[in-house]
Amino acid sequence: MGTPQAHPGLWRRNITGALRAYRRYGVDAALEYDKTADGRSSALFVAAIDPFGDVVAGMRVQGPYTHVDEVNALAAWAGRPGESALRKRVADRIPEGVVEVKAVWADRGLDRGKRRALGAALDRCVVHVTSLLRARYGFVTAGEHAAEGYRTSGARSDWWIPAVPFPDNRYRTVPLWWDMRTYRSVAAESQLTLIEAEQLALAAGDTELPADLTGTGGLA
Repeated sequence: MGTPQAHPGLWRRNITGALRAYRRYGVDAALEYDKTADGRSSALFVAAIDPFGDVVAGMRVQGPYTHVDEVNALAAWAGRPGESALRKRVADRIPEGVVEVKAVWADRGLDRGKRRALGAALDRCVVHVTSLLRARYGFVTAGEHAAEGYRTSGARSDWWIPAVPFPDNRYRTVPLWWDMRTYRSVAAESQLTLIEAEQLALAAGDTELPADLTGTGGLA
């Protein structure tokens, strides 16, 4: 975990990997690569690095937000049922801190077991980045196929807000929330145990990146 400014080389590899993954499914427009590639709109990013130094999964984070109009994910509901309800939901929570996770991806070249483990780790990372940014709420909009994974790490869905076809008609996208005060009562026990262990490691400062992965060394 780090900022694009502190680790520019690693950030570039992460967002380029996301672009490849999104293009594979023809949904790269949802990534808004041209707007996000410079890293300025991202408060943090997470990169999964294999033993060879390759970035194989990741995500980026925006926020904490100060106004509902900063949340561009809401555009998916523009003019559709649920727009007003979701905008109010976001606006009501902004005073206590809302951060949004975006551009979640994993390398399709990995075997199914590794992809599953990486997916679970990224689900847990929503809790970590929300805590690191001192926000109460983590927020993501995701296809229904991904929602169950997020729920294992403590997310709740706004079930009364209708899903929307985004990025296209192949997907039914829903809003999901993590509340830092209550997610433990929702998370699966297996995920909660790992969340707590990882939070201890973060608090102890055990996550410093090696020099050659920070954007200043040979691998960047």
